[in-house]
Amino acid sequence: MRRVLIIAGSDPSGGAGIQADLKAVTCLGGYAMTAITALTVQNTLGVTDVMPVPEALITAQGEACLSDIGADAVKTGMLGTTPVVETVAALLDKAGVFAVVDPVMVAKGGHPLLPEEAIDAIRTLLIPRAGLLTPNAPEAAVLTGIEVLDEASQQRAGEALLNMGAKAVLMKGGHIDGPEVVDWLLWEDDARRYVSERIETQHTHGTGCTLASACAVLARPERSLGDSVELARDYVMGAIITAPNLGGGHGPLRHNWVL
Repeated sequence: MRRVLIIAGSDPSGGAGIQADLKAVTCLGGYAMTAITALTVQNTLGVTDVMPVPEALITAQGEACLSDIGADAVKTGMLGTTPVVETVAALLDKAGVFAVVDPVMVAKGGHPLLPEEAIDAIRTLLIPRAGLLTPNAPEAAVLTGIEVLDEASQQRAGEALLNMGAKAVLMKGGHIDGPEVVDWLLWEDDARRYVSERIETQHTHGTGCTLASACAVLARPERSLGDSVELARDYVMGAIITAPNLGGGHGPLRHNWVL
């Protein structure tokens, strides 16, 4: 079983964050462990409160997993503050394995999850440690200063993130208008384009968390990163298509559709 350590915030409603990550990794055949960075109060209607977890406890959670079970990959999500970003960077160094960094900045309902002062820490500490960075268009724009409105600007922003040190960047296109969703995977001197029909639904809570975790568990030495990302996208598309229509807002996915 591929062992994945997930370092992210908790979503008590089960749609995003640690809970979505656990479901995705487990349903795709991996073994999921967690180091929780924050407790949130949220549901499909939005986030109403956040309580950060002390940095020492985040470190202790991660080290407990790494020193005993070990990890083949690490996935990071909501981090919340500069000290937490610094803490997670040290854990990534200790793990020394493939890292999927999802630069979570805003919840689906619009609640900010990363203060302005922590963005520089993401740029300088996490991006250079990312085996795969998975920003959406607004996140890429904040990190690079490049407004991401179409495929050309997607690629420019992706190249800028590679220049910041990421080994590979998956530029997600869900926020870009159009009948199709186009994602671009960029790495070294190569790129791969993925196209999916846009599904008109409000049940997309946790798609970013789920995709990043799927990439973490599906990436393997014997499989190209491009093929691993394609499998992860297919998994998320299936989870959106079969979403259970729960809640009064942005509803969760059906993570277990593959079973």
